[in-house]
This record gives sequence, C-alpha cells and structure tokens, in this order.
Amino acid sequence: MTARELSGSAGESIHYRRNRFSTRLPADRLYTGAHFWLREDSPGVLRVGLTKFATRMLGEIVELDFEIEMDHAVRLAEVVGWIEGFKAVSDLYCVAEGRFLGPNQAALEDPASISSRPYSDGWLYAVEGRPDPAALDVDGYVKHLDRTIDAMLDEPWKTPRIGSA
Repeated sequence: MTARELSGSAGESIHYRRNRFSTRLPADRLYTGAHFWLREDSPGVLRVGLTKFATRMLGEIVELDFEIEMDHAVRLAEVVGWIEGFKAVSDLYCVAEGRFLGPNQAALEDPASISSRPYSDGWLYAVEGRPDPAALDVDGYVKHLDRTIDAMLDEPWKTPRIGSA
C-alpha cells in the first residue's frame, strides 16, 4: 500500500512509499508520466529534472550531455540530450514547449548530483515556455507511480523506459 503524508507548508512534500521504494515528492512541481518534474522558477521559466524514481531506475548517474544549443526553440517530446547511469542510457526529452535556456552546468560537472539531489541541485535543464499539458500534479503522479510499481511487480521483466516521452 501507499504511504502518503503532507509535511511542511512552504516546502510541502509528500512522503511516498511503495514496496521497497520511498521518496519525498515536492508538492510545488508538475510531473510527467516519463518521470520528469517541472517547477516554475519565475513566470514562464521552467526548471526540469528527473524524479527519484527515474534516477533509481537509471542507477548512479555517470554522464549526460545536451544536443541542442541555448535559445533553440524546443517542442514537446523533442530529444534534447542523453543521460547515462550504471544501469541504463536514455535519451532526455523536452517536457515543455518554448525556448531552451540551457543545461544545469553544475550537473554537467557533477552528474552524481542528479541521483543524490534530484529535486534541488540535480536538475537537468531550463526552458522558457509552457509545460506539457499532460503533466500531473503531485497527487496524479502518486497514482501514476502506484500503477508503474504495480506493473513492475506483476511483470518484473518489463521495466519502464525512463525519460521516454
């Protein structure tokens, strides 16, 4: 069963636990079915990262790179780069439409921060524009995680593709 509790007010997060997976999900974000999060830093400026679930599926992050330049127009589901973990290599997709503002330089220099601090210093890139209209609030993402983990438990040989749009 899912354990869920709301804590704090300014930095609200939901404690999520299912099977052997546990995390805190910041309530101030949108989440995608491909396990990205988006947070509006200022009007129209979105910071994008991977959820703790995604980083766990990838394993310790060892490298990432971006294939597009700053100020490039981006579309939903466009490949913007790639990420490599000990367990998998995956494309990174854009989860917003607008203008690519660039990668997180600190994460490029220290890719391990993506795994160790996915909701703070370990963000991936920024976009000026609109988030994916299919993005979920934290409660919707909790339901999505429940379904994802249930499917993995039912058919463990079918692991989800992380970062797929």
